[in-house]
Amino acid sequence: MLKIDSLTKIYGRGGVKAVDDLSLTVADGEIYGFIGPNGAGKST
Repeated sequence: MLKIDSLTKIYGRGGVKAVDDLSLTVADGEIYGFIGPNGAGKST
């Protein structure tokens, strides 16, 4: 199981939020993917 609770990622001197208050649980055997446009912060 993977569990993420209240994750926030801020980068750059301007304090740009790439991720804000993300909570996620992925159970054993589940597959999860992030979908979105280029530059949206998916790989962050």
